Order: sequence, then C-alpha cells, then structure tokens
Amino acid sequence: MECQGEVIAGLRAAFHTGVTIPLEFRLTELKGLLALMEENEAQILDALHRDLRKPKFEAAISEIEIVRNDICFAINNLKTWMLPEYVGTNLATKFDDCFIQRQPFGVVLIIGAWNYPLQLILLPLVGAIAAGNCALLKPSEISQATEALLAELIPKYLSKECYVVTCGGAEDTRRLLENRFDHIFYTGSQAVARKILLAAAVHLTPVTLELGGKTPCLIYGRIDMKTAAKRLVWAKYFNAGQSCVAPDYILCTKETQDALLPAIREALEAFYGPDPQKCPDVGRIVTDKHWNHLMDLLGKSKGNVTIGGESTQEEKYIAPTVLVDVDETDILMQEEIFGPILPILTVETLEEAITFVNAREKPLALYVFSDEPQVVTTVLESTNSGGFCANDGILHMTLPTLPFGGVGASGMGCYHGRYTFETFSHKRACLLRSWGLERIGALRYPPYSDTRLSWLRWATTTKKSSCSIM
Repeated sequence: MECQGEVIAGLRAAFHTGVTIPLEFRLTELKGLLALMEENEAQILDALHRDLRKPKFEAAISEIEIVRNDICFAINNLKTWMLPEYVGTNLATKFDDCFIQRQPFGVVLIIGAWNYPLQLILLPLVGAIAAGNCALLKPSEISQATEALLAELIPKYLSKECYVVTCGGAEDTRRLLENRFDHIFYTGSQAVARKILLAAAVHLTPVTLELGGKTPCLIYGRIDMKTAAKRLVWAKYFNAGQSCVAPDYILCTKETQDALLPAIREALEAFYGPDPQKCPDVGRIVTDKHWNHLMDLLGKSKGNVTIGGESTQEEKYIAPTVLVDVDETDILMQEEIFGPILPILTVETLEEAITFVNAREKPLALYVFSDEPQVVTTVLESTNSGGFCANDGILHMTLPTLPFGGVGASGMGCYHGRYTFETFSHKRACLLRSWGLERIGALRYPPYSDTRLSWLRWATTTKKSSCSIM
C-alpha cells in the first residue's frame, strides 16, 4: 500500500490547484460515479452476495438505487446549491452584498461500514464531490468483496488525482487517522467513533458520525395488525437485521403482543416460506465473529424464544427470531442487536413506553405503529431521535429530501441529498462593503458619545433584534 502520507499530500496538492471547484468538474465526476453504478451492476450485486448473501432485490434497492437517486438528485440541483445565498440586511448595510458562500473543506476522509458496504461509502462521496472536495475512501475490510470492487472501479471512473480508495484493517485505519484531514465522515459503531473523535481532536478536524443504537418500535392502540406485522417484519429482517435503523425492540401491551405474534408468524411464512434457511430472500450474518456474538446474546437472554431461533454456523444463518418475556435488564437490551433477533417488552400504557424510551440514549430512529393520530402525535412530540417514522420502518431514510443522521449517542451531523452537500461545505459569511452611507458607518468611530450610540442602535436594529456591525 502506498504511503498514506504521500497519498494525502497528493490529494491536497490536487485540491490546491482548484480543479474541483468549477461546476463542470463536479458534474463530470458525478456523472462518472453514475456510470460506475450503471455499467457494473452485475459485479456489484455479485460482490454484495458474496459478502452478505444479499438477495438481488434488497441489494438493488438499498445499495444501488438509493445511490443512483442521490447522484441524479445532486446533478439536477447542484447549480442551484452552489449559488450564493443572499441574506437580509439592515440600514447600515443596505447597499452592501451580504451572502453565504459554500466552500469545500479540502481533503476529506470517508470511512464506510460493512452492512451496506457500497451505499455507506458512495452516498457520502456524492456530497463530497458535489461540494468540491477531494476524498480518501476507506471501505470496510469486513465486506471484502465489495472493498476490492470499489478499489478496482473508483480509479476507472473518477479522477485518480482527487479520489482515492485505501484498503486495510483496523491498524491501517488507526494510522490513517494520525494524518490531518479537513473533514472526517464515519459510519459505524460508537466504540470506534470515540477513537475517531480523539484522533480528530489533535488536528481540530470537524467530524460527522453516523452511528446506531437501540431503535425502539412502539405499537399502541387500534391498528391493522396484519399490515403492521408485514411492515415490521420487512423493516426488522431486511439485510438479516443488519441495519442501523432496523427496529431493535418492541414496546407494546400484553394484549397487543398476543395479537401481534400470530401476525408476525403469518408474515414471516408469507415472505420466506416454512423454512427461511432455504429461502433465497434471507441474507446471512457477515462473519463467524458476528454470528457467534449474536448467538451468545441469544443464549444468555432470559427471554423466551417464541418464533425462530434456529441457526447454522456453517452458513452463518440465524432464523428470523422473536422473543417475549424480555426484561429491561436482559442482555438483549444492553446493546444494539444488529441481527435478526427481535425482543418484545410489554408495558401497560403509552406513557410508560415513552418514559422507557426517554430514559435511554437517543436512538437513530424511532417507530410508532398506531391507527390513532393522537398516539402518533404524542410519541412524536414527547421523544427525541435522529429520525421518526409512523406505521412503517426504514422508509424515512430513502428520501433525498429528508436529512438522515443521529443525535447524541446515535451520531452527529446529517446527510442525504442537499444535506450531504451542506455537510461537506463550509458556510462562509461574506460582506462586500460599498462606499455609500458613510455618514451612518461613521457613527461607530471614536470619539464615542451617547448620541452616536443611539443612532447606531437605530441603524442596526430590525424588528427589535439587534445586529452588530463591528
């Protein structure tokens, strides 16, 4: 592997030439990325299948289409995004040009995750390119087939001087973080995020963290149980539960649980047949290490397995599993599960469920299922989470017009669509001063007096809100 310092220095030299700044360059690179997606779909699907045995359908919508849509959204809107954003003025700045200019940070580092190994590298890259940055990409070494494919394809479709893929393990990443970047974008675990923040602090590097957490799903009140079960099962077991926005646990009343369980069984059989292990639409756990961890959690849980539970280590297979009688102190409630295991906890009231959620770290997503609008509104207004979705799961993150990101322990910063462009842009405050109204401007000069102060306050006040011109 080429010396990391030399690679970063090369990217910085390329950035300082100004090559990434023009609209035409950014559009050319975005179109190159789009061509990469469209001309190599078969290879991408094969790599994702080898890494996670992703079904073609799931891989296409969650790895390929979501990236393609984001690229097209950026291409269609980039010219507008790059325009100066003019802001309001007061009397003292009436003849001045006051605006916000979006500037690229420079050389950014994007570290991806293994569960969506293409999407979680390329979606941030779309915004980094759109904002005019150079980028060093670090795919996850756990999803080896996709990592190798990205390293092969990126240089064929994007500028080799401005966009580079680096491969390697945890130690390589640690050394990489010793270098100075202008922005770091990381998707992954909270444990690694803490190490990244410490490394970034040395250089005062801004950081975007897309993490996870225990995403709650509250089911309460009147509901179309069959439809709710289908949507819940799809969201939970998509990608074998290895999604940061998968429902991590359910909170519902005992009566709701009794009605929900047969509906979940029915949905699972309709989706995956009587033997999910033989179904081509059921993915696999990414590595033996991750499989062993999930099985350890399942084995130590004091909850009762009421659906699923079957597993095969050789295939890294775990059946879609549901547990009941799970206590809040259970091992399954101590960390994000990140697999096809769904515990159900019972509560007596909606208020109890909300209190349970609010007593824990703010999740990346929060779901509520109910036919009663007041239930949805109460949960929406009484909780805090990165994203919120009622009567479905995951779909909120598929829209490029909505920001995607966490809050608190589930992350900082957001992206998707224009929000990725903004994440990789410095918002530069610009004031181009005219030579007019000097009589008002001169009020700030010494010798100071109460009269001048009164006039200056009047000239710089708009609707009782002051704005300093100093």
